[in-house]
Amino acid sequence: MQNIPEERRETGSPRGPASRDGEGHGDGAQGKSQPDAERETLMMELTRLVQKSVRESSWWERRGIDCSILTAAFISLPAGFLLLGSSQPLYFLSGVLIMGVAHAVITVKGTHLASHGALSESPAWADFWAVFFIEVCGSFSARAGVQAHVKMHHAHTNVIGLGDSSTWKIPFLPRSVYLFIAPLAVPIITPIVAIGQLKGQSPLQILRTVLCVCLGFFSQYYLLRCVSGLSCSSALVVMLLCRAMFSLPYIHVNIFQHIGLSMFSATHRPKRIYQMTHGVLNLPRNPLLDWTFGHSLISCHVEHHLFPFLSDNMCLKVKPIVSRYLKEKKLPYLEDGYVSRLRLFFHKYQELMVFAPPITDLVGIQ
Repeated sequence: MQNIPEERRETGSPRGPASRDGEGHGDGAQGKSQPDAERETLMMELTRLVQKSVRESSWWERRGIDCSILTAAFISLPAGFLLLGSSQPLYFLSGVLIMGVAHAVITVKGTHLASHGALSESPAWADFWAVFFIEVCGSFSARAGVQAHVKMHHAHTNVIGLGDSSTWKIPFLPRSVYLFIAPLAVPIITPIVAIGQLKGQSPLQILRTVLCVCLGFFSQYYLLRCVSGLSCSSALVVMLLCRAMFSLPYIHVNIFQHIGLSMFSATHRPKRIYQMTHGVLNLPRNPLLDWTFGHSLISCHVEHHLFPFLSDNMCLKVKPIVSRYLKEKKLPYLEDGYVSRLRLFFHKYQELMVFAPPITDLVGIQ
């Protein structure tokens, strides 16, 4: 039990940071005690600091850097396809590496930014990029992806039964299989899960998703056959290798940064700033994962959950502001190493990934 004020989280508008934070609404502030009023200003004050940094940033900082990284990934694809057609082992392996890295950048960083609408200020373009990255490149349903990630995971972070990351748990798998072998099947499992997520969608949405997923899959297969000159079986094996290259860290990152931290009841969740600071963890800077998965998924995950519509580069830019503010206010700013988290999950697999997590009570100071 932790000595932190427990308060009902209010829901704000889904777009602007000032309204998303769920604090500072006039009707909720009236009649509250002075300590409550002071606590309500925490998220508002932090939001103002972050908004000031965003306003002072250029388009290049807000979106340009991340768009350039995604563009570079697409530009590298022709070289990858050509190298895969070489009979020289070194060139061939270089082609596999280029394709694997490019696929991770596009399908992890790209789909994540697109799901949050962080690639464009235009709603129409944001919807287009979401469909392109999530369905064509990521082989998943854009509607289901946004629903599960943005509207459930982010809106209900670490809330039992809603955004508690339980979808990543497969209790019947032994720890070594789950942590080191099963993730390699992600490229095969993803489109299968996508098919299951189509239930309840309109016929037009189902048709769009099926066509987009097929377009992405067969485009890569066709280029491997025609440009790289691979046989049918070789092309399929290369596709699996490239798509599974970063599957292990992808699964690890998704479980390391939430599971094992504070979990909350749906009826007694704390206000947003307490919920995110107790239920989200940053990993250290990692040159490979930071640039392939994006800063918001690795070293700036706390910042990302507090301000989910910021781009990766902006999350990195406001990181000193957020960390300094939280530490000044005596709020948690959770950080841990990748190897440390892997060791924890390996040794406490049953407790973290099989058994139901305990609910954390954040008790107010009287």
